[in-house]
Amino acid sequence: MKKTNPPVQASLAPTGQTPGAAVHIHIEPPGRWSALELGQIWRYRELLFFLVWRDIKVRYKQTALGVAWALLQPFLTMVVFSFFFGRLAQVPSDGLPYPLFTFAALLPWQLFSYALNESSNSLVVHQRLITRVYFPRLLIPLAAVLAGLVDFFLALGVLLAMMAYYGVALTAAALTLPLFLLLALATAFGVGLWLSALNVQYRDVRFVLPFLTQFWLFITPIAYPSSLAPEWLRPFYALNPLVGVVEGFRWALLGAQNNAGPVILISSLMVLFVLVSGLFYFQRSEKFFADLV
Repeated sequence: MKKTNPPVQASLAPTGQTPGAAVHIHIEPPGRWSALELGQIWRYRELLFFLVWRDIKVRYKQTALGVAWALLQPFLTMVVFSFFFGRLAQVPSDGLPYPLFTFAALLPWQLFSYALNESSNSLVVHQRLITRVYFPRLLIPLAAVLAGLVDFFLALGVLLAMMAYYGVALTAAALTLPLFLLLALATAFGVGLWLSALNVQYRDVRFVLPFLTQFWLFITPIAYPSSLAPEWLRPFYALNPLVGVVEGFRWALLGAQNNAGPVILISSLMVLFVLVSGLFYFQRSEKFFADLV
């Protein structure tokens, strides 16, 4: 298999040469802990747009319901949770209508779940592209994450319609929604970087992923409020980065009085850790992708 060279660092030496003089280029692979060259994402933004657009088209190609799946999945999940947890189990909902309480949490969860599954398998799916041409490999999992935004905004429209039905109005807190959306994307991207790089080397990841997603669903306060956790346990519970994201969405969209400020802060720091560590691990593993994929 043809090996694709890793990103190169080129320097021209010596400087100030006269026109027509020979130019010597020294090429070397990036160091083990070299700085992240995130500027490449901007330089290859047109390729990123193409990859995102292709992922969206492939997802809905030859489907009977098309984008309706983006609405049916969270809506039907909300109906099931509302019946079993809201009506039968009488789970509290911070004083909000339980369907709204659950649907507001399902918005970031569906985005995270889709992005996690797609980004984790993205490098293996694009193995032919990886082994034939060089481009920043970060674009592949990033495109998988951004493609989920289409479903997110469609489902957001459904939530706004439900809020109008229940008479719940938006407040000034809604202006912070892009920040919590960014946290959700950063969480999915960070975890996706770890799993996509691991999946190249260990194909067991695709078997672990369904269990991981299901487990993560139940430890995230989607069908229940995080206030049910004992006071002493909440700082540790907030180490799940999606806890702060979900509670932040409820506060921004529904005005939930959940006193989740400390939880959101802890979760945000955890998101930052997952993202930065994922970027470094991905860069460290990138040189072996063409050989292993």
